[in-house]
Amino acid sequence: MKQVWLSICIVFIFILTTYFYISSQEETVIKYFPEDESQGFESAKTILSFKTGEGDDEYEIEWELNSKSSQTTYLRQDVSLLYVNGRLKGVVNKWKEDAKEITKRSVIHGEETQKYNAISFHHGEIHKNDDTIKSIQATSNDTLYIIDSPHSNRIAFHSPQSKEEEDWQNKLDHSITQQLDAQWDQLIEHYQIPEDKYEKVPLTELALFNQDNPFPYTSAADYRKISGNLWEGLYKNYVLGIKDSQSKHPIQSYIPLLLFDKNGKHLLVLYEDDTGEKHQLIQHY
Repeated sequence: MKQVWLSICIVFIFILTTYFYISSQEETVIKYFPEDESQGFESAKTILSFKTGEGDDEYEIEWELNSKSSQTTYLRQDVSLLYVNGRLKGVVNKWKEDAKEITKRSVIHGEETQKYNAISFHHGEIHKNDDTIKSIQATSNDTLYIIDSPHSNRIAFHSPQSKEEEDWQNKLDHSITQQLDAQWDQLIEHYQIPEDKYEKVPLTELALFNQDNPFPYTSAADYRKISGNLWEGLYKNYVLGIKDSQSKHPIQSYIPLLLFDKNGKHLLVLYEDDTGEKHQLIQHY
């Protein structure tokens, strides 16, 4: 058992020294417009796949982003965030004009035992005429566990299929959650937020919500507007800072925490950039 926990501890001692920001062109800006109920996404997905590396010490993860709208739109844009053991590793941002489908595949190198979380926002901007602009949107995610122990064969799974995989998942999740809770507690204390008045949701769990399962203390009718405005704010304030390594950016920072007001009036987004500066975003409904 000591050897198992030693392997997990090594995960958190190991510091990721590389990151990447991938963009297909110069930046465009995700902007929420009222939903176009006549259109939507035929498919929207994020896929993390394990690939065997060239050596015994490393492996590769393929990170795929794909979405297809029901019709060609004026602007299609997808953005995806990848977290490794709760810390931001990279961002993929791709957009096209007059397009239906977006596909982007990236490969990253990994080692040791890791948990990979990817969360993606899929967006389409539709110009009905000069005066009317509408949008479509979807959110997707994927989670991949890689267990790389010197005492067993390397294991890769999305959800546990055996007692061994379930044990590893629980141990890794527990260790990551402890790190995240400590970070989030600091942010909550810093901004003097009354915890009992909010429902906590990590950014990586946004894909769990939809019109049939709206955000906490909100209505199904308001889901798309809240989601669209939320991602617009995240993109402008959180994502775009990542591309400039000379400025403050959230690479290597922990997963942001969303706090949904139990009175259904607003939400907060809390995160810390890699310089240690704390940030709070506020969105009123």
